[in-house]
Amino acid sequence: MSSIIAITDAEFETEVLKSERPVLVYFWASWCGPCRLVSPTVNWVADNYSDRLKVVKMEVDPNPNAVSQYKVEGVPALRLFKEQEVIQSHEGAITKQGLQTMLDTCLSPAS
Repeated sequence: MSSIIAITDAEFETEVLKSERPVLVYFWASWCGPCRLVSPTVNWVADNYSDRLKVVKMEVDPNPNAVSQYKVEGVPALRLFKEQEVIQSHEGAITKQGLQTMLDTCLSPAS
């Protein structure tokens, strides 16, 4: 079972910006074909990175504030937040390996 939290603009600050852990925000839309391809990978991340990362998803159409603020120009879109800052972003479909590499690079302990 996936541990993804669906959020709205009203919950963004609490769930993302004030999070103690890094947060992967998955921006999606019900009408988006590539989103259906990426969703299983995002679910996999939520299940396999839950010890290091919080995963939230946000539907773009009813949540224009976060979409505008974080310059989401296409879906699917991913924004990785750490300490209130976007440390990595990706727009468009991404492979499981691509997302895993992105997260491993960003979440590895500073050497």
